[in-house]
Amino acid sequence: MKRKKNKKQSVNNYSQSILNLLKSDRKKTFNHKQIAAKLKVNDASSRNQIIKNLHKLTAQKEIKEVERGKFQIISSTEYFTGKVDMAARGNAYIISDTLDEDVFIASNNMHKALHGDTVELYIYKRKKNGRQEGEITQIIDRARTEYVGVVQLNEKFSFVVPDSNKMPVDIFVPLSKTMKAEDGDKVLVSLEEWPDKADCPNGEIIKILGKPGDHNTEIHSILAEYGLPYEFPAEVEAFANNIDTSINKEEIAKRRDMRSTLTFTIDPKDAKDFDDALSFKELPNGNYEIGIHIADVSHYVKEGTILDDEAYERATSVYLVDRVVPMLPEVLSNNACSLRPLEEKFTFSAVFEINKKALIENQWFGRTVTYSDARFAYEEAQHIIETKEGVIPAEIAISGQTYTTETAIKNAILKLDELAKILRAKRMKSGAISFDKTEVKFNLDAVNNPVGVFFKTSKDANKLIEEFMLLANKKVAEFIGKQTPQKTFIYRIHDEADDQKLAGLQRIVSQFGHQLNFKNKETTTHSLNTLLKNVKGTKEQNLVDTLTIRCMSKAVYSTKNIGHYGLAFKYYSHFTSPIRRYPDVMAHRLLQYYLEGNKSTSADVYEEKCKHASNMEYLATKAERDSIKYMQVKYMQDHKEETFLGVISGVTEWGMYVEIIENKCEGMVRIRDIKGDFYRFDAEEFALIGERTKTKYQLGDEVEVRVKHADLVKKHLDFILNI
Repeated sequence: MKRKKNKKQSVNNYSQSILNLLKSDRKKTFNHKQIAAKLKVNDASSRNQIIKNLHKLTAQKEIKEVERGKFQIISSTEYFTGKVDMAARGNAYIISDTLDEDVFIASNNMHKALHGDTVELYIYKRKKNGRQEGEITQIIDRARTEYVGVVQLNEKFSFVVPDSNKMPVDIFVPLSKTMKAEDGDKVLVSLEEWPDKADCPNGEIIKILGKPGDHNTEIHSILAEYGLPYEFPAEVEAFANNIDTSINKEEIAKRRDMRSTLTFTIDPKDAKDFDDALSFKELPNGNYEIGIHIADVSHYVKEGTILDDEAYERATSVYLVDRVVPMLPEVLSNNACSLRPLEEKFTFSAVFEINKKALIENQWFGRTVTYSDARFAYEEAQHIIETKEGVIPAEIAISGQTYTTETAIKNAILKLDELAKILRAKRMKSGAISFDKTEVKFNLDAVNNPVGVFFKTSKDANKLIEEFMLLANKKVAEFIGKQTPQKTFIYRIHDEADDQKLAGLQRIVSQFGHQLNFKNKETTTHSLNTLLKNVKGTKEQNLVDTLTIRCMSKAVYSTKNIGHYGLAFKYYSHFTSPIRRYPDVMAHRLLQYYLEGNKSTSADVYEEKCKHASNMEYLATKAERDSIKYMQVKYMQDHKEETFLGVISGVTEWGMYVEIIENKCEGMVRIRDIKGDFYRFDAEEFALIGERTKTKYQLGDEVEVRVKHADLVKKHLDFILNI
């Protein structure tokens, strides 16, 4: 019996092996001898089994006999392209725009594909457990080849254990390729090859980052994890330092001179790069000339230079908790391109004639030279708005000393605030969604340890700047977008919210007594705004804000304009932050190109650049979030003995996430750590329910927790309930 079973197994294996072989090169035909050679069998019995399997697979229409004795896989519509989203235990899902639902791939059908890879897959005709399943047939493009991890040294070899939970295998590194890293070091490792029969890939250590848990090591690890640089190549720095940054007469003559117009900046107190400034002038007809002046980065950063190549690759500045990783070298970002007070600067401007009802009567776009009369922090401008006075007290002044601002500047800020509020009201009436999500900030000591947590909220001064930046971005996009024939431009687009995600949001917020109306676009935006307004100041605010944002489509860059759903704009671009965003630099170049009367440029070239910029923005956002998580864990390490009041922010089959109200730190209470009963997960109620006691822990409930474990390396907090 045993021999018979093995024989049957062998036949089945041949069948699958034949399919795998033919799938590996679908355009090629194979005869039974070639297949036997590829499968490394040469006995007569095995060859006969292969012939039988070939005829069987032909009859099942899995393969076809192209000509006598030559077989080929049947190409079918069941082959698709998609991206790998790695799940637990080495399994994955494939996400594809051409598929209605994600396709499950079991770990044994991954065929060495990793998270984020673009792959070709075959979808089985059958469904298992009601879900589509498939098998990866080809890796089209590796998403990444570098990983951050910890070295484990042995006598003859080493392994790097990746930090990412999306990387299911360790990386084998020969001792000759370790850069003499010590056991336990955190490193950056590059994938080399993955041999056919090996369980894990081979790699080479390319950078030693330091000891796990060390502050700089962990920050550099976050950047390295997402392929983000933390220093400029020496040749790029040298190139930037040799740029002529003088405000010369020849260049001034080519520009609109606005140095005599009252101009000022409003930025965060600790800002070093000032992208934008506002100018204000009352006109004889009672209207106002308002200029939005943006650093003219494209004047200094020329296409085809190593500086431009570096800026394009970075695509964005990265704002971590304790530092900024700039897109441009400091000589430009903090000096030449920064609109510093009492300095003349080359700028690219959008200038509007606006009446008392905030309607635009005239507009002008072009290169200018400006002089900033003053610099304000948001707190200083806010004080002027609230008090209607120009006296700035010492406790909020940038200088640390009480001073009185000029009357003309005070009046300009008050009028701009008045107009901004009209613009905002119009925008909200048109269906814009108001996200005023609370930002977590840390007070750091001299060695970057977090000693306190505070929240950054958007006040009138922030909204003043926001509205005029939105206006410039919108009007620049309209100016190009409405031209005929159509011209290639860089748009910031945002698709409508996902219906399924909105339905999920409704289920969750109903737990807090909120109702949403998704009948049409107008009722959807109205009810979302009502929801966001109603949760302000409540325990569930941060949770609801986060969940609502997740319902939204991701805003991206594209040459194909579909409008911006969240802002309720038909045309929108990014024009106002070229120091920190490369798409803004591209928008400046294209705008100037068209102002000079040129015809449209290639959309395909710019669409590729848009995709790159969108991807880099996504990675930068993830790095920024990781740095916040890291700092939250670091902060909580010093508060292990304390009890905190938190809100249940998520419920899963393995436990519940709790967000501490006073500092927004989130951690997990594992189901096994909840004492006194056996708890089961109820997906309908978003709750854990005790089998015996019927005690319920539900999404949105308040609970008291203490820190059980704080893992700096994994950036994870474990809580226990304070019962």
